[in-house]
Amino acid sequence: MALPNCSLKVNRDLLDPSFESYRLSLDSIPTYNVELDAAVAEVKLKDSQYTLDHVRAFGMYNYLHIDPWYEDSVYFVDSMGRVLSLTVTLDTALGKPCEMFRFETDPSSCEGEQVCASLSLTSATWAALSDGTGKLTLLRTSKRGESSHNKWEPMFSERLGEPFIIVHSLAHVHSHVHTIEVLLLRVQRDPSDTKGSGFSISLEWITVDNSAGQGENEERKYGVKMRRMMKGKSVPHYAAVEPQGKGIIVASEKPFAFTEVDGLPLEEPPAEDMEVENSDPIYFWQQTEEDVTVSVRLPEGTTKDDIRFKLTVDCLRVRVGDHAPLLDGQLFSPVDPEASAWTIKDDKSLEVSLQKRSEGPLWSELILGDRRGEYLMNDEQKSQLQQRLSYLTAEDLNPNPEKDKPPCNAQELEDCDMFPEDSSTLMRFDGASLKPTHV
Repeated sequence: MALPNCSLKVNRDLLDPSFESYRLSLDSIPTYNVELDAAVAEVKLKDSQYTLDHVRAFGMYNYLHIDPWYEDSVYFVDSMGRVLSLTVTLDTALGKPCEMFRFETDPSSCEGEQVCASLSLTSATWAALSDGTGKLTLLRTSKRGESSHNKWEPMFSERLGEPFIIVHSLAHVHSHVHTIEVLLLRVQRDPSDTKGSGFSISLEWITVDNSAGQGENEERKYGVKMRRMMKGKSVPHYAAVEPQGKGIIVASEKPFAFTEVDGLPLEEPPAEDMEVENSDPIYFWQQTEEDVTVSVRLPEGTTKDDIRFKLTVDCLRVRVGDHAPLLDGQLFSPVDPEASAWTIKDDKSLEVSLQKRSEGPLWSELILGDRRGEYLMNDEQKSQLQQRLSYLTAEDLNPNPEKDKPPCNAQELEDCDMFPEDSSTLMRFDGASLKPTHV
């Protein structure tokens, strides 16, 4: 299934049309200090946590948490295992730290792997807390704010495996069931990653609710309803659960995919591979300004009845029998299905002729993201390309000084002008199917 590529458009209503410019202010910023009786719980990375992903996930973690519902309140965890609240207003000094919750055991005394404690304020009356050793605690905070000094009440506490930080959490109610969604981030050793850092990144989506033990007079207990695991190769720039737990959004340099649900691998049965060597291209393609011609290699003995061909305006799918598709995905640009056709040539290849919907622009690839084909240029296209690129191979950086726009001098480029090797993607996964729906 080809995913829709979505273009994110600017909402001009959010821009200030009368904005003039930023101005430098030399006014001193109000600064307030308060003496703490114990240091902030800072966890320094160990020698075994040496990758860039460890630094991004844990080494650059902000220990101070602002409350989105009561913006005068900030929280931090100290070295004695206490969650402390501070009230901040711009016209007074800082108030005295007030203890809201204390871990049963001091996390700093725990042996083994440990990351920084993390706090996520789930709603106006709930919070999610990690002690940094792999334990998740959900707390009923009652209404927080300047005048509230009620101790937070733990409603759920459970060890969930390797240490993690909480990336996001939210709560929702449906049919009198209170549900909390929590997103956990881990950097784990990956023996299969022999060419990379030896680590992989996991995002675990935990759903906790109070649907179990529904007694009339007793308070319903909270328990884990579902655990879903997804893995990737880079710490995401952003990850969050959608409202009502309908899906998950992940922005990262390298793609994520769901791998297991409740501890069971989420694997589709692998389709039987075609007898085609991986090193050779599966297909070759050529193009003119009007059309595209594709030649797909076929296994021996393939007949016309074995071909499964499907073409829409922007998608192409070709498979032989029940084997894995040879071509499957979104075309680089729209085509006219009515004017396109296919035929078997010499019992060895499938010839597909695609009529471009709009004449002129040349395609840079046949199917988006598919690297299994080889593009063949004709002589005329080769000579045109050489003419366009001739200035890059000229000995003189600016062969024509009279020209208004001289060619770019690569030696004058700054680091910020270089395009990054990896581009990031923003992906949305559906909560029910766990498949990506938008990229």
